Amino acid sequence: MNWSDHQSYIEIVPPPEFSYKECFVYLDRSKQENLHQIHNERLIKLISIDGTPILLIISFVELMIRVDFPLGIPSAHARSAVASYVWDLFDLDTNLSQFYEQAVQDSILQPLVNRYYGLRIVQISDLFEALTWAIMGQQINLTFAYTLKSRFVERFGESLTFGDDVYWLFPTYDRIAQLNIDELREMQFTSRKAEYVIGVAKEMCSGNLSRESLLAMKDPKLIHQALTSIRGIGAWTADYVMMKCLHNTSAFPITDVGLHNALKLQLEMDRKPTLDEIKQYAAHWDGWQAYATFYLWRSLL
Repeated sequence: MNWSDHQSYIEIVPPPEFSYKECFVYLDRSKQENLHQIHNERLIKLISIDGTPILLIISFVELMIRVDFPLGIPSAHARSAVASYVWDLFDLDTNLSQFYEQAVQDSILQPLVNRYYGLRIVQISDLFEALTWAIMGQQINLTFAYTLKSRFVERFGESLTFGDDVYWLFPTYDRIAQLNIDELREMQFTSRKAEYVIGVAKEMCSGNLSRESLLAMKDPKLIHQALTSIRGIGAWTADYVMMKCLHNTSAFPITDVGLHNALKLQLEMDRKPTLDEIKQYAAHWDGWQAYATFYLWRSLL
């Protein structure tokens, strides 16, 4: 990680294959989003470092990612943690040149990587947030999923006001572990989704589930098995979390509706492709299925 500390702000040097603009298109995809705001090409987000809320203003200046601290200078430790957070957010450790070498030889991906060059899988570094968001999105449309998320965050999360805007933190798993199912059902969660979310929170409270323990496994198959062993987490949810939280470039949510719609659009088909057809299309994506999926999702925005 290449960054410099100026106390009131930090600067991060991203790899050459990074497009701040393309990542912002993805981050700005829903006006219902309440965990960050985008104003004048700046991403404004509240995060928590060791229990302390820190407001970030993230911009792109002279080929550098700049992070300002509008509410005061955090500690040196916190500034270092913020640099790591932003590096993780934009998946800057991943060497995209390897993906592009494969993609330019693929008839589906070649036009997409040219069009969206520098787009990276924007991460959700909080495992509880990633799992909860994936569970919320199961078998409903994206608009209603965002509605559930907004209600959930604004009822159980912490907030901070800056100027005329309110910025939110995603609820912590220890807070949600204390809930009963009816408290989530009041917000139109199904009984099963309420059980799943509270169950995941309890697993994390007990120490049986953590991002660190999953990353330590290293073997994607073992990570997938560990995730799907938890009630409410199926193959799609596990693959989504592996690509969006655990930096696994080979994760492949093959049953994803958005993936199917994007392939139908790119291939100008009059129907959605079958799973067997998708497997054939993905034969050249080995090791990069997550990025192929993400670029196909981008084509729908």
